[in-house]
Amino acid sequence: MTQFNLLQTRLVEPNAAAWKDYTQHSFVEELAKGILPEACFQHYLQQDYLFLKHYARAYALAIYKSDNIADMGPSFTCLQGLIGGELMLHLGYCQEWGLDAQAIEALEEGVATVAYTRFVIDTGVAGDLLDLLVALAPCALGYAEIGTRLYSATSSVPEGNPYWPWVEMYASEDFISSVNNQLSFLEEKLIEIPLDSPRWAKLQRIFCTATKMESAFWQQGLAVNQA
Repeated sequence: MTQFNLLQTRLVEPNAAAWKDYTQHSFVEELAKGILPEACFQHYLQQDYLFLKHYARAYALAIYKSDNIADMGPSFTCLQGLIGGELMLHLGYCQEWGLDAQAIEALEEGVATVAYTRFVIDTGVAGDLLDLLVALAPCALGYAEIGTRLYSATSSVPEGNPYWPWVEMYASEDFISSVNNQLSFLEEKLIEIPLDSPRWAKLQRIFCTATKMESAFWQQGLAVNQA
C-alpha cells in the first residue's frame, strides 16, 4: 500500500493511541481468527450498509464543497464507486449471510452509526472541503491498513473462516487502488497547509474524532453479544 507521509506523520502519529484502538480492535482481531460471534458480524454488516449510504451522501457534499471541476473529480469517482458498486456488493454480501435487503433498509440506525455519520456530514457542512476529506480519511486508510495487515498476519486463520472473504475484500488490489487514488488527492491538499499551524491542529482534532468513531462502530458490533 502506498505510504502517505503527511497523513501518517501529521494525522495518524499524533493520534497513535486512537488509531491503534481502531485498527487493532478486538472485533477485527476476532474476525481474522474466525472466532467472532456470528450475531456480531451480522449486526455490523447491516449497520455498515446504513453507514455507506451516508458515506455516499458525504461524497456528494464534497462535490458541492469543491470550488472547481478538478477538485470535484476524485469525490465524484468515489461516489460512483459507492452507488454503482460497493453498496450493491455489500447488499449481496449481506444476502449471503441471510440478511434481506428490504429488512436492512427498514432497520433503525445504531447510536454509533448515527454519531459517526452525522459527525462526518456536520464537519463538511460547517467546514470546507479539506475538513470533510479529513473526516472521511480514517475509514479508507484504516480499512486498507486492517485488510492488508490481517491478510498476512500469522495470527489470522484463513482456512474455514467464514469471515475471510471480508479480509480478502479489504486487502484486494482493487480496494487498495481505490484508497490510494482517494488519499492521493487529500495528500495534495494537505501539502498546501503550513505545518504546525492552527489549521493543522483543527484537522488533527477532526481526524482523531473520526478515528474514535470508527472504534465505537466496531464496539457497537461486539455489544450485540454482550447485551
